[in-house]
Amino acid sequence: MLDRHAVQALLKAGHASHKIAQQFGVSQRSIQRIAKEPPIETLDEVESPPGRAGRPGVAGRVRVRLRQLMEEDPQAPPMEYLRLLRAEGIELGESTFYRLFRHERGKLPVELMVRFEGVAGEFAQFDFGEVDIRLLPDGKKRRIHFAAYRLKYSRWVWVEVVPDERVESLVRALLNAFEHSGGVPLRVVFDRPKTVVVGYQDGSKRPIWHQTLAHAVVDLGFAIELCAPRSPEQKGSVENLVGFVKRRCFRARRFADAEADVTRQVLEWLTEVNDERPNRATRIIPTVRLAQEQARMKPVPIAPLEYGLRFPVHVGPTALVDYEGLRYAMPVEACGIPATLYLYPDRVRIVTIGGRYQATHPRFPSVGSTSYLLGQRSQQLALVAGARKRLYFMRERILELGPIGEAYLTELIHARPRIWKGDVERLFALLEELGDDRFVRLLQRAHLQDLYGAEYVVRLATRQEVAS
Repeated sequence: MLDRHAVQALLKAGHASHKIAQQFGVSQRSIQRIAKEPPIETLDEVESPPGRAGRPGVAGRVRVRLRQLMEEDPQAPPMEYLRLLRAEGIELGESTFYRLFRHERGKLPVELMVRFEGVAGEFAQFDFGEVDIRLLPDGKKRRIHFAAYRLKYSRWVWVEVVPDERVESLVRALLNAFEHSGGVPLRVVFDRPKTVVVGYQDGSKRPIWHQTLAHAVVDLGFAIELCAPRSPEQKGSVENLVGFVKRRCFRARRFADAEADVTRQVLEWLTEVNDERPNRATRIIPTVRLAQEQARMKPVPIAPLEYGLRFPVHVGPTALVDYEGLRYAMPVEACGIPATLYLYPDRVRIVTIGGRYQATHPRFPSVGSTSYLLGQRSQQLALVAGARKRLYFMRERILELGPIGEAYLTELIHARPRIWKGDVERLFALLEELGDDRFVRLLQRAHLQDLYGAEYVVRLATRQEVAS
């Protein structure tokens, strides 16, 4: 409209129409048409000249219905409105719909955008992400998962590669972030993953927290704050953190492998963004501001390696506790009692309700998938009644040692179909005496030499003792 006003002013001043057309880059007929229009005296509520050709108008009822849908659900994507209109029998093309949508959206009340900032030690953000990294030398891609943490005030960042996006990875990454940043903030902001919220109470908005994470929140002394559902203005900061890490760290580099070299380069990048380069938002190096945050944060109450995540378990009728495909032996008196499993990076501690019985095992059994403490097998055997049950109890303990236990026992039974029972009894006693690791090594040597019988394994053990 300003251009049309300028054309009218130039014509009024006596300029030739062909020169005005050349100046504005339009045809002379356009200048002549503008000359016949009413003078433009205001830019408010200017109507198009009558008789102009254009798109056909949209019925008023369509505009009203679209406005109703937008007021009922302002956060719905535009194509959802189009789908609902078409479901009601209103035929609209996409281009016509988007023209109408932009027009009606401008009539809705405008919500003021409020920046989500925090004071020192108040807020931190946490989220998981996944990215395809490029490996040297052939550029092949490998998908990895990572955890990202950022303090809102200082913009100090912590990133680490994680094996998955489960609750243990979440808590371990949080603990590492707390330790490296020097404290625990008041609140940690999450999106709504299943590792944080497992559901809602009776269909309400009250979240049901993941029990293991809830224990960690109380133990470590921070509060959870959730982004509101379908609120991109709140989740933007969390999601932008993941996008920032993807773009600036992982996609900007190539890695020799997906383990050691990724960890090394991530630490190099963290040094750069935290200690060397001013943040774009604050114009200050994050480590400088971190000192103010540390003064307001609570100290980390426990070292990451010493924190045990809690999981409810049950001691089964065989005095074993099952957890993620592994089994851990408990005292036989604990059969049938509920317990709590404390999961550490290197060990597992199981305590029955009331604390009367407990046992601490290596997290991963050295042999097979079942872990026994010294003497636990014999203790269980003493409570087994009947010769046949005792025999098969001992046989099962050898099979639990993994492929070598199964292979040796198979050959032994077929080599001595009538007398293998005595061999199993002697092998079980030797297992209790020597321990899992040494006993398995002896079985391997005997199996390689085709020596199937308890006396051969005993002889190998005796030679080993003499040699040592």
